[in-house]
Amino acid sequence: MPSQRPFRFGVNMFVPGSRREWSAKCRRAEELGFDVVGVADHLEFSAPFPAMVLAAEKTERVRLTTFVLNTPFYNPALLARDVASTDQFVDGRMELGLGAGYVKAEYDTAGIPFPSGGQRVEQLERTVTALRGYFDDPDYQPRPAQPSGPPLLIAGWGDRLMRLAAAHADIIAFPGGWASATGEEIHVAGVARMEERISYVRGLLGDRADAVELNIMVQQVIPPAERATMPDRFDPHMPDDAADAPEDLPSVLVGTPTEMARQLEERRERYGFTYFTVMEYNMENFAPVIAALR
Repeated sequence: MPSQRPFRFGVNMFVPGSRREWSAKCRRAEELGFDVVGVADHLEFSAPFPAMVLAAEKTERVRLTTFVLNTPFYNPALLARDVASTDQFVDGRMELGLGAGYVKAEYDTAGIPFPSGGQRVEQLERTVTALRGYFDDPDYQPRPAQPSGPPLLIAGWGDRLMRLAAAHADIIAFPGGWASATGEEIHVAGVARMEERISYVRGLLGDRADAVELNIMVQQVIPPAERATMPDRFDPHMPDDAADAPEDLPSVLVGTPTEMARQLEERRERYGFTYFTVMEYNMENFAPVIAALR
């Protein structure tokens, strides 16, 4: 059954800049109709929490999210303080996105051991459990503006992480593919692989399926003039079931704004995605698609 949820659209910011530059692009995202401004968490990018507070000062409507935190970098008690304080300072507009982390080079730079995938998921689970415990405690200080804390997004791909997300998340985010062992390459998911992941998650969610929002990170927004470049963009990681029709890739949009809007409607019908996030460099290209759907 297709999802009855309305669409939400997010843009993930990651280019560092001055206070003026950051403020201007957050205002621009709101003007273009985006619902959510996300802040990526990588060492060469702006720090997420102060960036969110500044974004809130310069906008009125958009929600603000960490998309997503490298959770193993954070002590749960200190993270809870940052989350609660930020939610207060942005007047309850915060959403909290968490991931297990995947780029080994960042751990090396930070001088932090790079755990196995299973260990990173275990750390993520401990953090989620700790945050829920803190925010459900009426005596916990500082209090988040939202009574049980910000809505929780968990992003990932593998079975263990999906089980965790199905048990705890308000939003489950699919990256559109999965990382290599080193985190340096992303393998793009085709139709069959995405359908398998969605079916797996829906089976885990059970009665919660209608209550949980499904997000996908749109990897590419390709106008008609650039359609011919698609194979080069994805080689050598083009899935077999997209070789003849790469525009069918679940995390790719191709064509005019009207054609892309129709693709989003089809993906809501097929997969249940209602929350779509684009990268900062696609913000302007994607804006006409938002307008076409409203």
